[in-house]
Formats: sequence, structure tokens, C-alpha cells
Amino acid sequence: MAKRERVMRMSVELPLWRALTAYRVLTMLYAVGLFVADHADYDRPGVAVAYFAVLCGWTLATLPRVQNAAECTRSFLAADLLVALAGILLTPLVVSGRHIQDSGPTLPSIWTAGSVLAFAIKGGWRWAAFASTPVAAANLIERGHPARDTVHNVILVWVASIAIGYVVEVARASERTLARALEIEAATRERERLARDIHDGVLQVLAMVQRRGAVIGGEAAELGRMAGEQEVALRTLVSGGLVPVSRVSRDAAEGALVVAVDESDDDDEAGPVDLRALLAPFAAARVSLAEPGAPVLLAPAAARELAAAVGAALDNVRKHAGEQARAWILVEDEPDAVIVTVRDDGPGIAEGRLAQAEGEGRLGVAQSIRGRLRDLGGGAELVSTPGQGTEVELTVPKQHVTRGKAGTR
Repeated sequence: MAKRERVMRMSVELPLWRALTAYRVLTMLYAVGLFVADHADYDRPGVAVAYFAVLCGWTLATLPRVQNAAECTRSFLAADLLVALAGILLTPLVVSGRHIQDSGPTLPSIWTAGSVLAFAIKGGWRWAAFASTPVAAANLIERGHPARDTVHNVILVWVASIAIGYVVEVARASERTLARALEIEAATRERERLARDIHDGVLQVLAMVQRRGAVIGGEAAELGRMAGEQEVALRTLVSGGLVPVSRVSRDAAEGALVVAVDESDDDDEAGPVDLRALLAPFAAARVSLAEPGAPVLLAPAAARELAAAVGAALDNVRKHAGEQARAWILVEDEPDAVIVTVRDDGPGIAEGRLAQAEGEGRLGVAQSIRGRLRDLGGGAELVSTPGQGTEVELTVPKQHVTRGKAGTR
């Protein structure tokens, strides 16, 4: 079975950087438009034109720098803020006194807020507060006195930028928490898959060696004893606590990366397979198989996992009900699901025995059966009455039928 890594990039910052890019362009055009509309208020329009040429060139040339945090360096932020401050402080030199008294806009107008917002997105609320302070001072100097409208605008920029910076910090913390949760989920699923494989193979072989060694005696008995010790140790390891290796990395430019391992079979592209072909080898003298006359189609991976779960159920029949127990397999192809029922005529399972077995590290039902079906989006229900046998019903939703062809899963 081949595997491939799926890289999921999670970032709440990228949309903010893109919005900031658009904001800078739009506010640049807005500032130029205000100049054209109010050009009569300018005593030195040539200086204003020179500043707007610098502003437009700087804005367009630095668009790639404000698309992610990595390119938006501290030196760039400082230079960007200086362009805004220079425009504010140049305003009294190029406009008439009436323009200032009428609370006319500064040369960069609301373009200045984009510089402050870049600080907020890059470094959080502290950086936003740091950038807002010189902007506030420059606006007060430009006006000449702390007029109400100037103070209002200064406080508005200050509060808004600090709030946005705080929201960015909270979003980053939430992003890291989500990435960690996804990492733990992926590690847990991989551990459960490995536990099923170990249970279906290694543990059963060790248990068989232990039993056969005890029967044969001599050196084989010692070998069986060692196999039994290893079985206990391995069961403890399989059922022990989860200690995942970190697979989350943090890139300031792009956000959190979660690398998840997907189980992928090369033959998934070939289309669904007939489940009946995978269940046919289970039919034997004491195992009856009843199936529909038409193919029961499932995606290859889903069909194999379902067949493995059936095999695990039959192993439990042989192990706990004895070699002479009879078993019946019933396959039902429903419109929205495939249902496979495994029933035996054994002594049944005592109440509480499954929970006790799971606590002892015996994960045949918990992992080899229920774990497999849970990973497929289905479920496994076990009904057992002491003295009347056991019935296991395995259900896989039909969304797995056309995975290979239509890619619906």
C-alpha cells in the first residue's frame, strides 16, 4: 500500500495580506483623486505632484512586499511609514491655510492607515501601537493644534489598528491550536492502523507460538514462553498512550503547515472492485457465505478494509468459539450502504468482557473491526447473548463505491 503526504496550509494571515494589497492600491487612487478634485487649494501643486509620483511608484513597486509576512520586513515597514509621514508633514507646505482650517485631507489621506495596518498584521497589537504613535504626532503637527476632528481621526486609527493587531494574534494562536489538533488526529489514526496490522499479524503469530510451544514441550516450551512475554509487551505498547512526533511546522510567511499521511492505493484509480471476490476465500466447510447475485462494488481500499474486518471477526470465532463452531457471512448491498453480517453459534460473549479485553491490550474488536469501519465512515455493531452466539454487523456507506472513478469520498 502506497502512501502520500498531504500538505494542508492553514493561514488566517494570507487573506489579510491580500486585502491590504488591494487597500493600498485603492487608497493610492483615492488620494490622487482628492488632489485632482481640490487642486485649487494647493499653493505648490508641483511639490504635490512630485510626492504623488513617489507615492504611486512606491505603492506599485512594493505590491509583492505586502502579500506575505516574510517579504514584509522591518526595514520595509519603516520605509513605508516614512513615506506616509513625509506626505503628512509636507501637506502644510503645499496647501493653502484655508485647506487646513477646513480640515482638508493630507497628501496621503487614508493611504497612511495601510502602513499602520501592515505593522498590525506583521507584529500584532504592540507593533500597531508603535506605528500609530508617529502618525498621530504627524497629524497634530500638520494641523497645528489639537482640533476635535484631528484628535478623532487619530484615536480612530489608533484603536482600529491595535484591535486588528490583537485579532491577528488571537487568530494565530487559534491556528496553532487547530494545527496541533489535526496533528494529533492524524497521529492517532496512523497508530490505530498500525495497531490493527500488528494485531492481525504479529500478535496472533506470537500467541500461536506460545500455545504450540506449551504443547510440544522441551525447548519449544521455552520458545513459547519467550513468545508469550513478547506478546504481552507488544500488546502493552500498542494499547499504550499516544506520543506523536510533531508534524506541524510554522512559517511566518504562509501560516501553519500540517503534514498528514494519506493511505493511498495506486489501484484506486482503476475503479471499484467486487467485494464478493474478497470474501469468497473465507467460505469453508464451517463458514457459509451468502451474497447477492450482482457485484457488490466498493473502492479498493474500502473493500480491503471491510474484508479484513470480516477476517478479524472470523478469527475471533475460531479463537473464542472453537474450531468446530459454525459461522455465517451475509452480504447485503443496500442503496446507501454495504452491510456485512458475521454470525456464529458459539457460546457468546459475557457482559463486560470486551471492555476487559481492551484494557488488557487485546484490540481485536476495538481496532481490527471497529477501528477499520470507523475510518471508512461506517460502523460495527456487536450483539452477543451468552449461550446463543455472537453477531457482528459491519456497515460501510456507499460514498466509497465510486471513489476511484468519480473521486467522491
